Amino acid sequence: MAGTVAVQRRASARPKGWGVLRAALASRKTFCMLGFGFSSGLPYALLIGTLNAWLGDARISLATIGVLSWIGLCYSFKFLWSPLVDRMALPGLEWLGRRRSWIVLCQLLLIVALGGLGLTGPTRSLAHFASFAFLGALASATQDVAIDAWRIDVADAAATVELLSAIYQLGYRIAAIVGGALALVLAARMSWGAVYALMAALVGATLAVTALAPDTPRPEAGPAQRALAAAGALKPEVRAAALFVVGASWLWAVTAIARFMVLVMSGGGRGHVQPSASQFVRATGPWIVFATVLVPLAVAVLTNRLARHGRWVLRADGDAGGAMRAAANQLYLALVAPLGELAGRLGSGVLIVFGLILSYTLCYNIWASFAFPFYIDFLHYSKDEVAFASKLFGIGMTILGIALGGVLFARIGRMPTILVGAVLPILGNFVYADLAEGGHGIDAVGAALGLKAVFGVFGFSPRMIRLLLAIGLENISTGIAGAAFVAYLSGIVSRSFTAVQYALLSSLTFLIGSLARGVAGEGFDRYGYAPVFRWTAAAGLVAVGFVLLEWLRVSRQKPPPR
Repeated sequence: MAGTVAVQRRASARPKGWGVLRAALASRKTFCMLGFGFSSGLPYALLIGTLNAWLGDARISLATIGVLSWIGLCYSFKFLWSPLVDRMALPGLEWLGRRRSWIVLCQLLLIVALGGLGLTGPTRSLAHFASFAFLGALASATQDVAIDAWRIDVADAAATVELLSAIYQLGYRIAAIVGGALALVLAARMSWGAVYALMAALVGATLAVTALAPDTPRPEAGPAQRALAAAGALKPEVRAAALFVVGASWLWAVTAIARFMVLVMSGGGRGHVQPSASQFVRATGPWIVFATVLVPLAVAVLTNRLARHGRWVLRADGDAGGAMRAAANQLYLALVAPLGELAGRLGSGVLIVFGLILSYTLCYNIWASFAFPFYIDFLHYSKDEVAFASKLFGIGMTILGIALGGVLFARIGRMPTILVGAVLPILGNFVYADLAEGGHGIDAVGAALGLKAVFGVFGFSPRMIRLLLAIGLENISTGIAGAAFVAYLSGIVSRSFTAVQYALLSSLTFLIGSLARGVAGEGFDRYGYAPVFRWTAAAGLVAVGFVLLEWLRVSRQKPPPR
């Protein structure tokens, strides 16, 4: 009883609202966490969202924008090299600390990347511009790995993981406003190159935060590493073979995507025919999914079977090996072991789970990269209007959607909320199709519900009200869907592999949606916005089907303890 009271007191003492900001300024660790959140959120906003507004201003084709958006896969695939960030000492920088050394390296690369974007521009050399964008996304994703690890390492009784996570989110949201709304407002008054040069200077300022941050020494091998050397574990050579197959599959997939991006961005000179993203996705996309999903899953099932039947396993405890063995074990624990645990626990149901994960965010991820070109170039809203509607009002609506997701979980339960989260973005796509065709349906519904009158009180024009209503519904829908999906993934992962399993599964969430952006870009160029919005809405029905199958699966069997 006393323990429960203590937990309740700690929960009630957890800062909220402005209390998070006060807590962030209270100590060196929390202040650095605020700075790291900003350093993490700024490049993401600039490279994944705002960059597309610049490309739209430069009249770059939507098909090319769709292919360039594949740099966002760096954030999805960062778990592939996260073991290196965790274990590898950087020559010449290790004196800074095991986490700070990586953060400093990434921040320096981000300064180079953002500055390079500002100096080149998409109209001078698209290939060089895309190279700087890729370098920035790679450095940003790697910085996220190091910052996430730093947050866990330095947490203590005063600066708990929960407190540091809240402060991180605060810094991240501030950066989203700076890299989104402020960047758009500045771009209406100065060149895009100057905006990105200014943002590079802001990243440079975060180097001072990194210099102040404490660090922790490198630990010895963890429990998971020691378990791989215990009796009954697969032999190192078997793990190496499994890791080779999975690693080669991922390497082929990443290389195939990178080669096509280079082909598109390089141009090819006069008379060159632009490669078709839709043809690439139709021909190579299924193989990419096969290599990144089905091959690792098959390897995981095979290793499970070998261990279960006692084949090719250690008969006695062995040694942990040297640095090379430790690095290989870390990769094995990141790429093979999490899937092995999941396949062993869920059985054939893992196929339904993977289908749901691959398709759940498909409906709105496909066209997300084209939002700014759609608002600014097609609908002709000003950058100031889009900055307010998308990045200020829109963030508020997303937060409202997340809160509604939590309420739905408490009121109607887990699977019904997940189903609602799958259905609402489909409706949001139809709203955007209506917006592309003049917004007559939005006007009628807004007037019937009294929303036009409410917005009119604040002086918004009918045209601006139309945009606010569309963005509001979309962001509330995706907020509910995001909250539902995070809760679903959190319930699926095992406590033995929480971090790596969550990272692996969440990365797969964006795989098909990211690949389909190249196809969507060609569709927007060829058919217009409204038809493609309706097609992507139809794609959301796939997620609804998998949610219903998963609901049936969990209702028929009691899940084993995790």
